[in-house]
Amino acid sequence: MPRIALDLNKEADRQKVKGQWRLGPGLVPGEPNEGLVAQILNTPARLAEYDDSKWEICNNIRQSISKGFTFAWYRIAVTLPAEIDGVALTDSRVYFETNVDNYGEIWVNGKIDRATGVIIGINTQYRVEVMNKAVPGSKHIIACLVVNGPLAEPVGGIFMR
Repeated sequence: MPRIALDLNKEADRQKVKGQWRLGPGLVPGEPNEGLVAQILNTPARLAEYDDSKWEICNNIRQSISKGFTFAWYRIAVTLPAEIDGVALTDSRVYFETNVDNYGEIWVNGKIDRATGVIIGINTQYRVEVMNKAVPGSKHIIACLVVNGPLAEPVGGIFMR
């Protein structure tokens, strides 16, 4: 089966899956101190049903953003088409692949595969399975938490590729 790769930073490829990146700053976007509090148990931004409609639209996830210790969420909803570039997708395996700087988490439909969805390292490539057998018309929410480091003295900015 042929491999098809879309670059979800490109508008033409995002249109194929009806997707648009949104950017929400903070561990819990919209909360004081970017949602950073001691002993927080979780953040709702990872959940598929989380409302990110007020977040800014992000047309370039590769742009470095940061000022000191920074958390941000990148989220996209994708709808699998029946075919891409003439290749039928039904029953194909679907993956999301990215790298982030410096730490990241990839949540698919509100869940994380702790073996493959946690990204540690500078520009380390990671791939997580979205679906084992593609179903045209199915919608998937991909939420990526990105953090710069080292935590005690962050360098550079956060971005995704």
